Amino acid sequence: MKNARRIFNDERAIELPINIVVMLVVGMVALAALIAIIPPPTKNMAVNIDEAGLQGTIPGAGNTIVVDAVTAQNPLTIIVKITATDPDGNPVRNANAVLRGLGGVASNTTDINGETTLITTAAQVEMGANQNEGTMDLTIAADGFYDYEKKDAVMVIKTK
Repeated sequence: MKNARRIFNDERAIELPINIVVMLVVGMVALAALIAIIPPPTKNMAVNIDEAGLQGTIPGAGNTIVVDAVTAQNPLTIIVKITATDPDGNPVRNANAVLRGLGGVASNTTDINGETTLITTAAQVEMGANQNEGTMDLTIAADGFYDYEKKDAVMVIKTK
C-alpha cells in the first residue's frame, strides 16, 4: 500500500503519457511530410488504337477484328498497335501497356514515339463454339500520368 501511495504522489509518473503523445505527434508530422514529397500523377494520357488484326493478316485500322467461323475454331494470335500521348500531343515513353481478354494476354512498353505493338501469346485467345463476339481490355500505366483503363477496347467479331 505504501508503494502505491508513492507512485500516485510521484510527479514523474505523468512524464510517460506526455512523452508518448509528443512522439505520436512528431511521428504523424514526419509521415505527412514524407507523403507530401511524393509527386502525384498530374496528367491524363490519350491512347489511340491505331491497328488491330490477327497474326498473318494485314491489320485493319481501328479496334475491331473480324474473323470467319473457320478461323475462330482455332486459337487466335491478336496484334494491336497503340499510341500514347500526353495532353500536349507529346509521346508517352516507357508506359506499360497490357491487353487482356478472351483467355489471352499481351504486354509491352511504349517506345520513344509513344508507340507499341501488343501481340498475344500463341494459342491463348479462343472464342467459344457459340460465341459470336468477345472483347479485350486495355490498361496503360506510366510515371507522372493517371492510369488509362479501357474496358472492351478491342472487339473480336466472328462471322458465319
